[in-house]
Formats: sequence, C-alpha cells, structure tokens
Amino acid sequence: MKHDPNTPQGSAYRNGTAPAGPAEAVRPAREPVLAVRGLRTAVRTASGPLEILRGVDLDVERGETVAVVGESGSGKSFTALSVAGLLPGGAEVTDGRVLLEGRDLVTLPEEERRRIRGAEIGMVYQDPMTSLNPVMRIGKQVTEGLRAHGWSKEAAHERALDVLGEVGLPSPRALMRQYPHQLSGGMRQRVLIACALAPRPKVLIADEPTTALDVTIQQQILATVSRLRDEYGLAVVWITHDLGVVARIADRVAVMYAGRVAELSGTRRLFTAPQHPYTDGLLRSLPTPAHPHQAPLPQIGGSPILLSDLPRGCPFAARCPHRADHCTTEEPPLLDRDSSRAACWFPRNEWTGKRLEVTGRAQDA
Repeated sequence: MKHDPNTPQGSAYRNGTAPAGPAEAVRPAREPVLAVRGLRTAVRTASGPLEILRGVDLDVERGETVAVVGESGSGKSFTALSVAGLLPGGAEVTDGRVLLEGRDLVTLPEEERRRIRGAEIGMVYQDPMTSLNPVMRIGKQVTEGLRAHGWSKEAAHERALDVLGEVGLPSPRALMRQYPHQLSGGMRQRVLIACALAPRPKVLIADEPTTALDVTIQQQILATVSRLRDEYGLAVVWITHDLGVVARIADRVAVMYAGRVAELSGTRRLFTAPQHPYTDGLLRSLPTPAHPHQAPLPQIGGSPILLSDLPRGCPFAARCPHRADHCTTEEPPLLDRDSSRAACWFPRNEWTGKRLEVTGRAQDA
C-alpha cells in the first residue's frame, strides 16, 4: 500500500489511527527488482577484517519504497554502498548476492558494474553541498552521467531540461547555467534527485536525503519522490533515522541493528505492533500528543554494540529489558512473526506487557 506524503507522522501510527488498508506482506508478492541475499561486507583493519554487514536480506519491488532505519553505525549506509558497488577503499563484499532483476552484481566485472551504476541504479546522497561540484554548472552535472552512459550531447541536454522540471524546479533552462551556490538547499537536493533519475534507473537509493532540510522543504522532497516513484515505477530504498519520514513514504521497513536486519515489516504493522524489542524501544522514544509534556521519554538503555566486540548471543541482549538466558548464548535468525520477520527468540505477546524503564530523555534514534 502507498502512503500519501500528507498522512500524519509516526505518532498517528503509534496511537493506532493508521489508515485502513490491505494486509501487508513481509516479502513482495511479485518478483523483486532488487533482491539482497546474505550480504556480508567487511573492512580491513590493523587487527584483521571487521564485518560491517552480517548477512543482510532485503527485497524491493517495482513501485515500492522500503525504508532502512536504525541507529548510527547499524549498517544502513554500508548496505547502500555495497548494493551500488561504491564501497570505500579497504572495504569489500565478502559473501552474499545483490540481484538486480536476477543479475548478481557482486560477481560482475567492474566495467559492467560501472555501466549499471547510474543507468539502472541511481544514488541520492544526504548533503547536496558536498555532493555537487561547486565549480561546475548545474546543466553539466545533470548531463555528465547521461553522456557517460552513451547519450548524445543533444539528447542529454533535452533530458536534463525534462528531469529538472519533473523534480519541480522552476525555469530549468536558466537553472542549467547556474552554479550550486546560487541555489537553496532544497533546490540543490532536487538537482541531486534529477541527476539520479535522469538515466531512468530501475532502483533509486536515497541515503538520508532530507536530513539537512527544514520540514517544509522536506515535505516537498518526499512528495516529489513519491510522485516520481509512481510515475517511473521505481524501486526505492530510503535510508533514514527519521521515523516520521518512514511513516509518510515507506511501504515496508527494515530495522537494522549491529550490521543485520533486526525486523522486517509492513510500515503500518511496524508502527502498531513492532515484533522486536529494539523496534519497540525506538517507537516508544518518539514524543506523542498523549505524552505528558514534562515527563521524560522512555529511552533504550546502554550503548550501541561495537561490531569489533560482538557478544555470543543476540547483539541487543545487553540492552533488552526482556532478555532471557537463551538470548545470551545464541543469536536468533530472522523468524516469521505474524506478518513480520524479527530476529528475536520470543514472540511479541511474551514481552509486550513489559515496559522500558524511564531513565531520562530519549537519545536521538
């Protein structure tokens, strides 16, 4: 089901007022455009390889938005970079598959992957000030990706004019001659979206693209991406820490913790009945209209786990108020949990009556 960008934020879902809709499935009913299977990525360190991704599974189908959320360091951005083949030096995919319409990108030669990047997988980054070249005109930055993928100069110019208009930028012809510093933050972010969409990709990966924008511009960007997703039939991976954005734009949500997916669920289902204690903790830390103004918000105790010092069992066990002995001895796989999947040994009904201890104001999730 699609969520109108103007629907209420996460608090509405949390209070059980989410709009009615069909039952949400954990996996797409159709063949996914992008399928990530058992993805493992490691970086070289002085003490040996350190796994950043520990078996990530993810599906995205045509016309669908899957949000990837979690704390800083959970592996969200590394998932995007691994899928796109843009890992920094010293990092590499060590296992797993990244299937784009059945083709395994991990096994392709770099030259062929370079042809796919941009043309079939578009990337939007979170900071337009550093992602755009400050000494290159906007027109050149939109057309250079097209030219690299074989478009003629004339066709690339016309496509750039079209896509700048499609993302809601006024006077595209005049805009083509301007430099990034002459545009507002919201306009620069739209230019980045235009650059990613110009070659008409099948998959759009957006890595926290609205983080630095005010809420009004953020709303416009979300509405633009939702409209273009439906018009182009894009498969969208939206990486964010903002659960309000998730409630507005996502069809399904993958919650990451310690380099793997902790929960995978339909958006409405996740906000009303989270199946993993970590997800439950994130949602309880959100302010809601019903929360007393002066009362401290619940927060998840402890600190995020260090990937260099993973425990034997569940990586969330030390912070979980519902843990049992079994949680500290064996890490759970993603288990089917009532139309969701969660890496937790215990069904929600075994811990849902408990509450996180109120220890002060919530930390930024």
